[in-house]
Amino acid sequence: MGGISIWQLLIIVAIVVLLFGTKKLRTLGSDLGESVKGFKKAMADEPKDAEFKSLDKAEKTAQTQTKEKKEKEQA
Repeated sequence: MGGISIWQLLIIVAIVVLLFGTKKLRTLGSDLGESVKGFKKAMADEPKDAEFKSLDKAEKTAQTQTKEKKEKEQA
């Protein structure tokens, strides 16, 4: 009733293909796919980087505390 039928979608697709051409649409699709892959990769790498940063901070804090203990023992 209020939705778009399959025939209306086919007409819209035909008009878009006529306006832009298949080569331009293919290029647009591949560019869009590459950008989505890049985004997913960046999102997957982000938590790992955050974990490493927090581990580095904890490790540096532990090293600093160990150095301070050694200095106190020597004094």
